[in-house]
Parts: sequence; structure tokens; C-alpha cells
Amino acid sequence: MKVFLQKNHRLTFYGLWLLLGLMQSGLTELQDDEAYYWVYSQYLDWGYFDHPPMIAVLVKMGYAIFPNELGVRLFPLLLNIFSLVIIEKLIDKKNPRLFYGIALSMAVIQVTGFVAVPDIPLIFFSALFFFCYKKFIHNYSLINTFLLGLSVALLFYSKYHAVLIVLFVLLSNIRLFTKYQTYLAGVIALLLFAPHLWWQYQHDWVSFRYHLFESNVNAYRVSFTVDYIIGQLLLPGPIAGFILLPAAFFYKPKNHVEKALRYTMVGLYAFFLLSSFRGKVEGNWTSPVLVSLIILSHQFLNEKLRWQKVLFKLLPITLLLVLFTRVIMIVDILPVKTIQQRYHAWKEWPALMKEKTKGLPVVFSNSYQRASKYWFYTGQITYSQNWYRERRNNYNFWPVEDSLLGKPVYFLDKYDLWRLADSLKTPIGWVGYKYDSSFTSFGKVQFKIENKKKLEIKGIDTALTLKFNLAATPEYVDYILKTPQLNDTIQVGVFNSVGWVKDMMTNLSLKEIIQQKITRITITPQLSPGKYYLRFTIRCGNYNATHNSDKIGLVVD
Repeated sequence: MKVFLQKNHRLTFYGLWLLLGLMQSGLTELQDDEAYYWVYSQYLDWGYFDHPPMIAVLVKMGYAIFPNELGVRLFPLLLNIFSLVIIEKLIDKKNPRLFYGIALSMAVIQVTGFVAVPDIPLIFFSALFFFCYKKFIHNYSLINTFLLGLSVALLFYSKYHAVLIVLFVLLSNIRLFTKYQTYLAGVIALLLFAPHLWWQYQHDWVSFRYHLFESNVNAYRVSFTVDYIIGQLLLPGPIAGFILLPAAFFYKPKNHVEKALRYTMVGLYAFFLLSSFRGKVEGNWTSPVLVSLIILSHQFLNEKLRWQKVLFKLLPITLLLVLFTRVIMIVDILPVKTIQQRYHAWKEWPALMKEKTKGLPVVFSNSYQRASKYWFYTGQITYSQNWYRERRNNYNFWPVEDSLLGKPVYFLDKYDLWRLADSLKTPIGWVGYKYDSSFTSFGKVQFKIENKKKLEIKGIDTALTLKFNLAATPEYVDYILKTPQLNDTIQVGVFNSVGWVKDMMTNLSLKEIIQQKITRITITPQLSPGKYYLRFTIRCGNYNATHNSDKIGLVVD
């Protein structure tokens, strides 16, 4: 056995990694975002509100093979393994035992490496990009140029902040700007990424506007920065992170690839540290750093036997933590409500709710996670009717609301149960539901403001006139004109940097706007001096008021 392991250590390592990953993938309940990306795959497109389309393609391919949790996670799991293969190939002075020790010391790539989220392809294509970069600077051939451009495009199709990786690599080697092959690779990447850019253009650059100006913009709290720093200390370990992080930082790069890895690591950490002063930063946003951490810490520890001994002494603790985590993700043995709701809450009640809702389409109140998960586990078409005071998501764009307009549905919610006729006790809490013979919602109807620049008014009692065009498909217009009582209310919500301030009523209805061809509304905000933004919203009956315009900047002097 010992001889076999010595001769086949790589096959054993990667084989066991795959086996454990397959078991974990098939036996672990789908997580909220995974279900959301599964709905992505039902509407394949060149882009989505939140992310580029790579994760949707991976889920689509796997689900076509296995129509269950394993299928959703199959290709992310394979990319997780191939990431390690490529990372090992990027290491010059190979020490397989040390490499395996470092990989096994990183709990995050074991217990979440199978999860169907955009970070998995981002890590893989980051590793692939560095591999292609290594080939490129060794030989500026046309094939290596093409492969570099291709890897950049695949990076961009994975997650938007991949652009930072390319930027830091360029900064690490200024001589690249003197090579025409660098520009050729950039053109190739741009051409391959053009379909997504065209999709963004068709959708008014909605993803870029969201990530740059709407997402992660909050009044600063010290906890944002503290949480970020603690999270990054724990992410590479959690136990061995206190060895791997300093090892990676202490190592002095000896070639262009290692220098690029260092620039990327330091650059990403610094960029998101600065971002923490703008708003909350999720720990996984620095996930590509793991490529740099593994390689650079390996190179440092390879020459530090005392550090290696400490790493391997701590390894059993990490493996026990990983084993324990794997078990509680699969088996409901830990009486902790948070863990139960995350990993063991959707196995039975969706089927029962499907019976109670007679298999009709379901509308969830303001929860893309619950809507997506319910859809996955029941097969019922499910829509998330998003509240205008919360952020938008892809349910604002998919052709779901319009397909349900005027049709019988069931409305479900965890909150405000007083407005729902019945309720069901579930592991996620009481879920209320009610029947609606004719679903009415106008999230797809949009007020397009003519003046897209910031509006300015002087004085608290100054009136403001908003000129707009009402954008609605013929199906919506026909439904609005033919339905006798819509019970719709058009409001203008007012927000500042902290959040919602108030609503202003307009005394207009959609039918009046269409029939009378109204193109302007005059309101008196009565706001104290400051910066605000406005948003049109339409409420129908007891349903949520929806997002019905982009943000409209307003300055009150």
C-alpha cells in the first residue's frame, strides 16, 4: 500500500478529492445562491443583472447530465479540482507533500469547492490565466497570444472584478506594454467578450451601474473594515492561515509569474480593504487570492523546514474541522437553528406546499433566494416580486412576471402573515399563502426619465417637474386598458445615503397615463438640503410596491 501511494500519490490525492466532492455535492441541500444560479440556467443569456453568464453555463451543462443537486454542482466541482492541478503545475520547485499539506490546510477550498457559485470558475480561470501568462512571456507566439486572450475573456465571463487581476499583472511587468502581442491578446479578449458587452449595452449597462453605484454603498461603519480583515485572516485556513499568509508575503518572487502573483495578491487585498470604507465587503470577493497564496506560500515554506513542521502539526486540526463541517452539512445532527435552516430546511415542506397551492405558479414576496429554492425543489414556476426599497435582481428582468399577468397564482410570504389567508409551519418558519385568481403586478413597466442628469431644486417648498416616457410592452398596455379595477397606486420614493426617507403620492393611475398620454408629473418633495435619489414605484392592492424606474438623482440646496 505504501509503495502504491508513493507511485500514485497524485492520482490518490485528486481521486479522493473528487470522490469526497461528489458525495458532498449529491447529499448536501442546495444553498440559496446556488438555486438562484440554477434559475439563471433556465434563462441562458449573455448576461445577468448580478453576474456574467459563466456560472449559468456550468450549471446548465451539469443539470443536463444529472437533474438534481449533483448536476448543479458537477462542473464547479470539476473546476475546483482542475484549479489545483493547474496551480501545482505553476509551482517551479515542486514538493508534492507540501503542496497537498497546503491545499488540505485550506478548509474553504474543501468544504465550498463544490458549490455552484461564480467564485469557483473565477479561481479556475485565474489559475488558467497565470498558466497562459507563463507560456506567453516564455514565447510570444501567436498560439500563446490567442490562449492568453481566451483566458482573459473566460475570466471576465466569470466575475467582473476579474479585471483587477489582469490590471495587477500588467502593472507587475511594464515591459508587456512594449509588445504588440499584448495588445493583440487584448483585442482577442475584447472580441470574445463583445457579446456580453452588447448585452450590457442593450440593458443600459445595468450590471455595471449596479456594481459601481448601487451595490455595497452604505454609511461607513468600523465593523466593515474589521470584519474584512478578520475574514481574510481566516479565509486561507482557518488554522493554517496564520502561517500561509505571512509565508506568502515574506516570499521574494524570483520570476515574472511569481511577481505577477504577488502583485495580484497585494492588489486585491488592498483594493477590497479600501472598498470596506465604502460599504460591506464579502469575504469571498478576494477568492482569486487563493491561487497566489498557495503558490507563494509553497515556495517560501519549501525552504523553511521549521515552518513546514508547524503546518503539518496543525493539519490534523483542520482536517477534523473539515470532516465535522462536511458531516453537519449532510446530516441534521447539530441542533443549531442557523445551520438547520441553511442545510436541512427544504427537504419536505415544498412538496406539501405544492399540494396546497395545487401546482399553480407561486409568487414569493421579495426573496429571490426563497423563490429560486422553491422553484428548484417543486418544479413550480416561481416569481420573486421585489420590493422597491430593496435591491433589484434578475427576477426584475426575466419574463416571469409578464407570463403570470392576469393568471391564477398563489402568493407566499414569511412576513406580514396578517394579509395572507392560510399558513404552513416549516423549518424556515411560518409561511403564509393566499390564492389570487388574477395576478396583477407591474414591475416590468418603467418610467424613463428624460433628464438623466442630477436634478436640482432650491428651497424646501420648491416644486419639481419630472418628464418621463412610460415604457410598457403591448401585453401590459392591453391588460391595463382592459382591466376595470387595477387598484394601482403610483408613488415616488425618496432615498438618501442611509436609506428610504419617504413616499410621495402622485394621484395618477397607469390607465390615466396611457389614455391621456401624460408625460410629466409635478411633485413638491419638501426635503431639507442634501443629496437624494428618487424612484418611481407602483403598488397594486396588498402586493409589494415594485421598482419602476432607475435612480433619479436630486440635490436640494
